[in-house]
Amino acid sequence: MTSSKTLFRFVWRTNVRVGVITFPGSLDDRDALRAIKLAGGDPVSLWHGDNDLNGVDAIVLPGGFSYGDYLRCGAIAAHSPIMSAVVDAANKGMPVLGICNGFQTLVEAHLLAGGLIRNDHGTFIRRDQKLRVENIDTVWTSGYTQGQEITIPLKNGEGGFIADDETLKQLEGDGLVVFRYLEVNPNGSLNDIAGLRNARGNVVGLMPHPEHAVEPGFGPDTPAAMSSGTDGLAMFQSVLAATVLS
Repeated sequence: MTSSKTLFRFVWRTNVRVGVITFPGSLDDRDALRAIKLAGGDPVSLWHGDNDLNGVDAIVLPGGFSYGDYLRCGAIAAHSPIMSAVVDAANKGMPVLGICNGFQTLVEAHLLAGGLIRNDHGTFIRRDQKLRVENIDTVWTSGYTQGQEITIPLKNGEGGFIADDETLKQLEGDGLVVFRYLEVNPNGSLNDIAGLRNARGNVVGLMPHPEHAVEPGFGPDTPAAMSSGTDGLAMFQSVLAATVLS
């Protein structure tokens, strides 16, 4: 008997084209492009004002301050011309990853649930953040092990995850929490939620920055050496290896 849950088979693919969308105010688009290249993918730059996705196999919405965070973080970006194509592709199963401001944009585009508000301490925070991987049944997290503890950088001023009681219960009950903060809740997120997935498992968003932990010498400190952490690389390797079985 097979489960009703989506199943994933993971095989290595070559020439996987992963698009990274640049919005006005994006800061980490080049970092995301480099992370994709280091993982073995073919990074493709996409522009917010375009109307097509240039034949990519997956999409990353990077961190930054799109449109200066006016109105709400990610709110204007969610209405950029390219987002119509992103929403359509996501609904058809294309892998989509939102990092920090990209997570905020996915929430504003209603591809992920809940909302993200000002940090409860009222200030911007930057730190190497420990997380627990809560769900590996996604195209972005298959390279981790269930319950694995990882450390990747965090930098945000409006990263507090909120949801009403019913939505929060559904997220927890359906196993849609992908990452959870450990040791320190840096922004007041409910239930220590650091990242989410959609029901299908092709859309994932998180506040911390995996693209800043992909290369020795430039990541978080580890017991082995300073700046040696590469815990974020598995996210980009995962999507290169994933094919979906219905």
